[in-house]
Amino acid sequence: MQDISLGQIVISAAGRDKGCKFVVLCIIDEKYVYISDGDIRKVEKPKLKKVKHLKKLNHVAENIKEKLESCEKLSNSEIRKLLKSID
Repeated sequence: MQDISLGQIVISAAGRDKGCKFVVLCIIDEKYVYISDGDIRKVEKPKLKKVKHLKKLNHVAENIKEKLESCEKLSNSEIRKLLKSID
């Protein structure tokens, strides 16, 4: 696994969502993660994606990571704001 962590900002490198930014919500195993963009892929129904189809950015959203680790509710608007602020 290419050391992807919870709250990591990633860009899809393959598929119909190629080039879109996402936040890693859950790490299934070394091959699969759940990702969300808060818009098309909401927190309630994240996308299952292979790690090899993701390009990792050097940015981890610490506030989102803390919420995910402590099982707090995460809103779609938080994810949208975060991804909008990163260009």
